[in-house]
Amino acid sequence: MSFTALRGMKPFSQLMFSAFVILVSFLAFLVISLIIAVPLFGLDSMLNIPTINDLNNPESIHVMKYLQVVQSIGLFIVPPFILGWLFHGNTSDYLHLNKKITVSSFFLILFLTFAAAPFINFIGEMNMRMILPHWLSGVEQWMKETEEKAAELTDAFLKVKGIGGLSFNLFMIALLPAIGEELLFRGVIQRIFTRMTRSHHGGIWIAAIMFSALHMQFYGFVPRMLLGVLFGYMLVWSGSMWLPIVGHFLNNAFAVIILFLIDKNMANPKLEEIGAGSDSYYLAAISLVLILVFMFIIKKENSGNQFQLSSSDMD
Repeated sequence: MSFTALRGMKPFSQLMFSAFVILVSFLAFLVISLIIAVPLFGLDSMLNIPTINDLNNPESIHVMKYLQVVQSIGLFIVPPFILGWLFHGNTSDYLHLNKKITVSSFFLILFLTFAAAPFINFIGEMNMRMILPHWLSGVEQWMKETEEKAAELTDAFLKVKGIGGLSFNLFMIALLPAIGEELLFRGVIQRIFTRMTRSHHGGIWIAAIMFSALHMQFYGFVPRMLLGVLFGYMLVWSGSMWLPIVGHFLNNAFAVIILFLIDKNMANPKLEEIGAGSDSYYLAAISLVLILVFMFIIKKENSGNQFQLSSSDMD
């Protein structure tokens, strides 16, 4: 029996209900994960849940990685499927998972990921130089401390010994976020704000801002937002969720692999910062041009599948 009571909801009501479902799913998975964790890690470990101060303890890292995986599933992956069924009935159709991408589109995304790195790094470097007014010095100090703690946690997660650790990091840092964050932000939130603003552009930019804000990394806010914008247009121009998922995965995966190779002295550390120097204006400009070119080709390649605003989007 189909459930249709929520299919006629207005965009704002959908947004509020979505927030409720996300919160309930997150809390439910958190409780279940803590129960399961007791036999996995021991009661003592779970009674003293590790914090940012325990990053030198391998057991703490294991627990934190476990909780990170559960959070990704409960917060990002499960809610979109629930909401897709409640709002539409056909989850695959609602989340645009029923449309495949072409091989040529895959390689365009692959090339785009490489081409975009210098521009994204350049914007990231500019973002890092952000200075708030003196009267906001307390806020600025809090932002810097939050950024430093996030960087410490990321570094601790990325430091692994071998291929097994690298593979798990690719699963945790690249695959799960690529699927979950795209389903939630592009599949649900972007769709809601597209209806609310009656514009695909409005939906894309608002979802991208929320996508970046959720990460609570203020000195990387702008480049992450711009990546969200790219993913949003990939969805609208291709009609398939798989395009932004692939793009998101490749972006994260390349970062994880490069940092692994640098840590093992198998790659030049400068590779991570290509385009980030203050003298990299020309490289960043070339990168931006390549981004625009590849996005134009992606749009043209998928011209028959682009989203069009329907009457239901204008309600």
